[in-house]
Amino acid sequence: MKKIFLIIGLSSLALTFTSCERDITSLNEDPKHPTEVPSGVLFASAEQALMDQMLSASVNRNISRFFTQQWSETTYPDETNYNMTARPIPGNHYNRMMASASATIPSPGVLSALRDARRFLENEGVDPVMKKNNIAMIELVNVYAWANLVDTFGDIPYFGALKATAENPGNAEIPYDDAKTIYLDLIKRIDAAIAMMDTSVKGYDKDLIYKGDMVKWKKMANSLKFRMAVTLADVEPALAKTYAEAAFNGGLFTGKDDNFGLQTFPSGLLSNPVFKDVIQSGRNDFLPSDVLVNFMNTTNDPRRDIWFTKLKGAYVGGPFGDNNVFDDYSHFTDVISGENAQGFLLDYTEITFLRAEAAARNFSVGDTAANLYKEAIKASVLEYGMANPDTVVTTIIANNPYNAANWKKSIGEQSWVAMFNKGFQAWNFTRRLDFPVFVNPAGSRVEGVPIRMFYPVDEYLVNSSNVKAAAAKIGGDKVTTKIFWDKF
Repeated sequence: MKKIFLIIGLSSLALTFTSCERDITSLNEDPKHPTEVPSGVLFASAEQALMDQMLSASVNRNISRFFTQQWSETTYPDETNYNMTARPIPGNHYNRMMASASATIPSPGVLSALRDARRFLENEGVDPVMKKNNIAMIELVNVYAWANLVDTFGDIPYFGALKATAENPGNAEIPYDDAKTIYLDLIKRIDAAIAMMDTSVKGYDKDLIYKGDMVKWKKMANSLKFRMAVTLADVEPALAKTYAEAAFNGGLFTGKDDNFGLQTFPSGLLSNPVFKDVIQSGRNDFLPSDVLVNFMNTTNDPRRDIWFTKLKGAYVGGPFGDNNVFDDYSHFTDVISGENAQGFLLDYTEITFLRAEAAARNFSVGDTAANLYKEAIKASVLEYGMANPDTVVTTIIANNPYNAANWKKSIGEQSWVAMFNKGFQAWNFTRRLDFPVFVNPAGSRVEGVPIRMFYPVDEYLVNSSNVKAAAAKIGGDKVTTKIFWDKF
């Protein structure tokens, strides 16, 4: 059977999904000129699309770094004032996760590429054990992408998304599903993926991240489950404890080498997304913000020297929400914006902070919250290869001691610093722990610092009744409407 590689241009009527997604693929099939594409290539395309979107600093499609006020802007401060309508930012994020993001440079989106990889895999005659490993890898990237969409929007179309079938491809009316129900189903999918893995056999050799190493993928699976479990802690504490302890016992990341992402981005088309947006673009649009830099200055944080340049011997952040002059403030170093800099979607530093949080919540995760807090800070220091890491950690801890009586503040502030340049990861910590406390800039276009994104405008055009019902159910399609797990 011929394998048809679908390149889908982004439009409001051209959204595709994996296993639980809209199926309008017949619109793009050319039975007279099919193209052979191995499922492993499609899987690698999905990984690349996921990293590109999650790590991007483009104001057109990923402004998560502004939600946590770690970056500032220069000439055009619309996005630091949370204007998400002048540019269709929520829709661009939603669609890049779902389908192709550019009509001029077509490429598969995360979920559409995974859907096709899973479908094409059935006809490749792969060894049964390797096939199971490949399916597990596909499922785990699926879960990561779906969880991000829930964390970003809340209720989304999921279970009923196959309503638009090949027999009725124009039907874009897809019901929205309850966010918590989706989350619990995603955790079941992680468990199923783990169960089918054989760590003695490789998975896809074209895998960009782990090269098919199923030992690494198993750690990723448990670490992703652990992240999602801790995320549930305020709304389902007993279930969160059960899931988190099971994931911990299954084996989490144990060091930087386990991180889900790239230790070094290659040059060219697949270079560091931050490099593309900050350096290669030729535009001086971004600065470290005064919110972050002032906090780190107050605590004399040694990580400043790794991340930021000095201005007249000092670290100076650009005022958040203001129109800033680029040359008047510190800039990012190559560690952050270099072409070959690292980029991670889930990492040992994050997992160790999550372990500290879990321990503070009395989960059994192998150590005390205070010890894990220190270990998480050390992981952050080691992540960037800082010299004399023990001395650096001692300095940071001395100025940011762990406070068991207010652990949310301790862990919240330090995880926020450590998640610098990891916008979505930082956003999850700050929303759940409510630290640091952000101030809405004076020129803000919304009623508060965003804790979710609006639903995409296109959904109101092609899926109107369902998106309106979803908005009413969650308490309004507002940036201040909390995601289900954000209880406090």
